[in-house]
Amino acid sequence: MKIFRLLFFLFSTIATAQEAAKINGKISSNSGVVAFANISVIGQSQGTSADREGKFSIKTSAETSLKIQAIGYKTKIVKITPEIIQNRQLIIQLEEDQLGLDQVVISATRNRVNVKEAPVVVNVLSPKLFNATQSISVAESLNYQPGVRVETNCQNCGFTQVRLNGLDGSYTQVLINSRAVFSALNSVYGLEQIPTSILDRIEVVRSGGSALYGSNAIAGTINIITKDPVLNSWQISSNLGFIDGKIPDRTLNINASVVNEELTSGITVFGMKRDRNSYDANKDGFSELTELSNTSLGAKAFLKPNENSKITLDLTALEEYRRGGDRLNLAPHLTDITEELDHNTIIGGITYEFHNKDRSNNFSIYSSGQHTDRKSFYGGLGGGRTKQDSITAANAYGNTDDLALLVGGQFTRNFKNSNDILTVGTEYNLSDTEDQIPGYQRTIDQKVNSIGAFAQYEWKPTEKFTALIGGRLDHVVINGDYTIQDIQRESDIEQTVVSPRLTLRYKVSDDWQFRGGYARGFRAPQAFNEDMHISSVGGEPQFVILSNDLETEYSNAYTASVNYSKNFNKLQTNFLLEGFHTELQNPFTTVSTGASLSNGSILEEVRNGSGAFVSGMNFEIGISPSSKFSFQMGGTIQNSNYKEGQVLFEADASNPNESDIIISEFVRNPNVYGYLNTNISIFEETSLDLTGTYTGPMSVPLVISDSGFLRLNETDSFYDFNLKLNQHIDITESFQMNIYGGVQNLFNAYQDDFDTGATRDSDYVYGPSQPRTFFFGIKFGNLHDL
Repeated sequence: MKIFRLLFFLFSTIATAQEAAKINGKISSNSGVVAFANISVIGQSQGTSADREGKFSIKTSAETSLKIQAIGYKTKIVKITPEIIQNRQLIIQLEEDQLGLDQVVISATRNRVNVKEAPVVVNVLSPKLFNATQSISVAESLNYQPGVRVETNCQNCGFTQVRLNGLDGSYTQVLINSRAVFSALNSVYGLEQIPTSILDRIEVVRSGGSALYGSNAIAGTINIITKDPVLNSWQISSNLGFIDGKIPDRTLNINASVVNEELTSGITVFGMKRDRNSYDANKDGFSELTELSNTSLGAKAFLKPNENSKITLDLTALEEYRRGGDRLNLAPHLTDITEELDHNTIIGGITYEFHNKDRSNNFSIYSSGQHTDRKSFYGGLGGGRTKQDSITAANAYGNTDDLALLVGGQFTRNFKNSNDILTVGTEYNLSDTEDQIPGYQRTIDQKVNSIGAFAQYEWKPTEKFTALIGGRLDHVVINGDYTIQDIQRESDIEQTVVSPRLTLRYKVSDDWQFRGGYARGFRAPQAFNEDMHISSVGGEPQFVILSNDLETEYSNAYTASVNYSKNFNKLQTNFLLEGFHTELQNPFTTVSTGASLSNGSILEEVRNGSGAFVSGMNFEIGISPSSKFSFQMGGTIQNSNYKEGQVLFEADASNPNESDIIISEFVRNPNVYGYLNTNISIFEETSLDLTGTYTGPMSVPLVISDSGFLRLNETDSFYDFNLKLNQHIDITESFQMNIYGGVQNLFNAYQDDFDTGATRDSDYVYGPSQPRTFFFGIKFGNLHDL
């Protein structure tokens, strides 16, 4: 009997130890401690976070495994044994995630998920890439992902748009902190207005796999996520660039964060000031790069009222002035050509998140908004001419008022027994735009109200297979008045559309996985970003107006991909091959009518095409043998075709020398493009970045100023390479400094056939955004990873 009692006592003691063992540990890396890492017990809902010194404490059984995750580091699993528990402190060493294979993303499912486990392909642009490419704004950084290409569309004002998988900018849903308040007006110049210094990351989802965010996510979603306060930190940086070796481009950035000791509240504030002089590439007196002045201020804060809830607030104010054309020192209406924009934008939002104790039920309620006030001038031909010419040119002053609001809620249920996840939610969107140029009698008065509901179920019957089934229901009401002189169009639309989504993921092994998906999307007839921009041809403004009886455009998007990623000790490898096919029904196409208004202005019209499709393949390769070297490259091979010949230019029937121009492929759309990103640590604190992009030949339309006729030009392919040398210096343990310098567009692959003079076609732009540019700068603060 005594033996049984003794055995019972021993087993009870062991069981108690296994149930309530306390583990104390510290997390570090080669660059120092890793603060605020997440520690979770595999197979259980237990978890904790390391403090600012990397220390943590957790109670669990003596025979278990811990998963350690931290931004910028490889995920590590540590098996816990009784021998480890006897140690006073468990030291866990993390390795840097050079290729970003263990990042956590939210754009795939509207929930936080490891990028490897996401049912759709998500690419992440990080501050490391922003620094390597010396990208000052979002527009300069997006090219470094497969399937993504940013292009400049106007010499006079620098209008940019981002193309995903061969589709133009209006097919892409741009989000700010996961909220759809980046309006059509913001899309014209907004990508250049948001500085990368305020960003935590940019998540890119190609094709329709992100349809739950809204109807316009036909080509994909770009989610711009600003920095959260994490540590008590501060940072100041300054950059000076010389475009073509002589035109200054000056930037100053300031960031600071404060977090309390209990990690229950914090705030980060940031600011940027940028001034860039105009640049005239061909010495004709007319700028190719605008004069630019940008001031950005903002803050992001959080408060945790208790362990189960969190309130997040963000607010950003953007003020930008840009001007291009000739004689920039004069009033716009006294010049031959001027495009001048003065933007004042405020973007903000609030989110309240709460969950139950075991985090199986998660709720969020959110509201975001954006307001832009824009003063504009699109016109000219007043310089050195008659008094009447100057009066006519003065008609080009305009005002724009743009408002976007979003209110919504989301509920997520994590089923512990099956690992399935249910997500449901609803949103209300308002987009209200009034764009007026009284002198030209041009008005866009458009209000779009949308009520949407979304639902998805993430089914995980086995560890290897995941199916994501979902959809979005949108009820859209559009009221629009579009007027140009005596031409008036109206849009009075009310429709309800269902957009289903299905994605599948099969994990063949720990290294190989396959993904496939289908999504349906739509775009209701309304003015998009290109329609808000006014270009200049023959010295006259060129307006875009919606045609009568414009019908809703629908899409069907299909994707399939194979992904291989494996760590061989310290060697990281990654390979992605992704096929895509997107069909468009009733696609919106812009037709140059060749017609002139009574005041000489040129008219383009948005019409429904007969149908179109984009098919292609994206690929990506990444290799990193150690923290001293990483190599990534990717590219796209595609075809963009109309199912029937599409009218690009409609000839004047009274002119026998003109004929319609019919196209079968999309213009301004190369069939091949790609990128390169290499980082080399020459010495312990000295690094060299070589980055670049390649763009293949494409057809670009040119309006001939004398006749108004349109011609298609075939461009040459071009490479745009950047080189940057960076030296890190530890002044003290809490004060570091970076000194850097380099060259952008190293081989000066800049367009050399710009249209010239006051009557130029300002839309005839292609190639890199700027010529060879030398830059150098300094950055200092109290964070080692400056």
